[in-house]
Amino acid sequence: MKPIQVGLLGIGTVGTGTFNVLQRNQEEIRRRAGRGIEVTMVADLDVARAQAIVGTHAQVVNDARAVIANPDIDVVVELIGGYGIAKTLVLEAIAAGKHVVTANKALLAVHGTEIFAAASAKGVMVAFEAAVAGGIPIIKALREGLTANRIQWVAGIINGTTNFILSEMRDKGLNFDVVLKEAQRLGYAEADPTFDIEGVDAAHKATLMSALAFGIPVQFDKAYVEGITALSSADIRYAEQLGYRIKLLGITKRVAGGVELRVHPCLIPAQRLIANVEGAMNAVMVQGDAVGTTLYYGKGAGAEPTASAVIADLVDIARLAAADEAHRVPHLAFQANAMSDLPVVPMSEVVTSYYLRLSVADEPGVLAKVTGILAQSGISIDAVLQREADKVGGEGATQTDLIILTHDTREGTMNEALALMQALPTVKGPIHRIRKEALA
Repeated sequence: MKPIQVGLLGIGTVGTGTFNVLQRNQEEIRRRAGRGIEVTMVADLDVARAQAIVGTHAQVVNDARAVIANPDIDVVVELIGGYGIAKTLVLEAIAAGKHVVTANKALLAVHGTEIFAAASAKGVMVAFEAAVAGGIPIIKALREGLTANRIQWVAGIINGTTNFILSEMRDKGLNFDVVLKEAQRLGYAEADPTFDIEGVDAAHKATLMSALAFGIPVQFDKAYVEGITALSSADIRYAEQLGYRIKLLGITKRVAGGVELRVHPCLIPAQRLIANVEGAMNAVMVQGDAVGTTLYYGKGAGAEPTASAVIADLVDIARLAAADEAHRVPHLAFQANAMSDLPVVPMSEVVTSYYLRLSVADEPGVLAKVTGILAQSGISIDAVLQREADKVGGEGATQTDLIILTHDTREGTMNEALALMQALPTVKGPIHRIRKEALA
C-alpha cells in the first residue's frame, strides 16, 4: 500500500523529534500502521536549518501554503503553535481535504469547536494526542480506553514547568522568584513564562480533557485559572508538616449543577501517588464508575516524548483514512449529535476544602475571632496549626502564622468569610488561601 505522505508545518523541537523518530523506527511503525508513513515536505522560515535536519528525505519550503496545496500530501502536521496563523493554516488544510495532526492545545482549547466542525463537514480527521501531557496517551485513554465508563473526574499535573518549580521550592526551601530564574536557566521555563506560571497552559489542556471526559464543547473561556506566583516556601513547608504536597492541578469534575473546570494550586495528601510526581514530569488521574481510579504518568514535554504522540496520531490516520466518518473515533469521544450542553459551574459554586494562612497579632482572643467568623459562616474546621511568634515591628511587638484547614464548603461562602477575617485589625497581611483535593 502506498505510504502516507506527511507535510510538517514547522520543524522546531517537536518537528525535529517527529522526523527523527519516524526515520529511526520506520519499519516498526509500518508494521503497526499497515503502511509506511513518510515526511515528504517541510515548511519552515529557516530553510537552511530545516534542510540540514531532513537532508534529502524531504522537500523544504518557506511557505506553509505550498505544503497544503501539494496534492500528494495526505496529512498536515501543524507544529507552529499559537492562535493566529496556525488557525488559518489548519482551516485551510481541512478545506483542502487534508487530515490534520496538531500539538497546539491553545488553538484547540479556544477554537476547537469551529475546527472540529469544519473537519467533520469535510470528512477529515483532526488528531491531537500531543496537545495534552506530551508523551502520555491520555487523549486516547479518555477517548477510547475508558469509553465504557461514566467518568466522574479528571485531575492532572499537566504543566512540567510549574511542577519543576514547586518541586524545587519544596526540596530546597527557596521562594518562587529564585526557582523561576533557575528554571529559565535550565531551559524548563521560557523567557516569558506567563502561560506556564499563571496556569493558562494547564487550563488549555484541562479544557480539552473536560470536553473528552464529559462530551461537552471546548470552553476555555469558562475555565477558572489561577497560577503559582503567589505561593511561598512557607506554604509549602506548612503543607508538608500537615501531611500534604502542593501541586498545580487541572481539574474537571461532574457535579450536580454541571461540570467544574478549574486550574489552581492544591494541597494533595502526601500518600497519593500523584503528590509524589516530581520535577518536570506530568501525571493525570481519571476516576470512572467502572474502572475506578487510573493514573497516567510520564514526560509531558520534550522532542521525542511529544513526537511519540504525534506519530501515534499519524498511525491512527493511516489505519482509518479509508474508513467513512461514521466508523472513525469522534474528535471529542462522543458522537457529534450526542454532545451535552452541561454548563460549566461558576467558581463561586465549587465545593472544596481549604488551607488558610493568616499572619496575625500574637495576642489573646485572635484565634477565637477568626474561628468565630468561620463558625458563623457555617465552615467547619479540620485542623489548626499555630507556629511560635516572631518579633515584628517595635519593642515587644509580635505576630504569628495561623494555619487552618477546613472541611468542604462552597467557594462563595469562603470568599465572604475571608473578607470578614481580612478586615480584623489583628490580621496583619493578606490571607493566603489554597484549595485542598483528596483525590479519593
